Amino acid sequence: QVQLVESGGGLVQAGGSLRLSCAASGRTFSRYAMGWFRQAPGKEREFVAVRRWATGNTYYEDPVKGRFTISRDIAKNTVYLQMNSLKPEATAVYYCAADISHPTAVGTMEHEYDYWGQGTQVTVSS
Repeated sequence: QVQLVESGGGLVQAGGSLRLSCAASGRTFSRYAMGWFRQAPGKEREFVAVRRWATGNTYYEDPVKGRFTISRDIAKNTVYLQMNSLKPEATAVYYCAADISHPTAVGTMEHEYDYWGQGTQVTVSS
């Protein structure tokens, strides 16, 4: 089992920055990737970013490239999502997810993940 605890959400003005954290515990030794998704009101959940755990390779959805950065702290068993130059369109509930059963997956789709956090709200005011 893998447990994910998200934090760092809140209210920020457009153009500001926010750093989300996702602390993982449990059977994380078998983890292949950690990713971030978001779901805005009335919309479906969408991919934001992913980091392949072993290689450190990262992939981002086009709208956030150059502004969002996914990183990790192995000692703390935590993955982060640094969000800069935030826009109102980024307002959503952000979820972190862990992939422990897809060694060759890129990690851009929901079905490629096995565990999910409960989400943290990010609100960007204009």
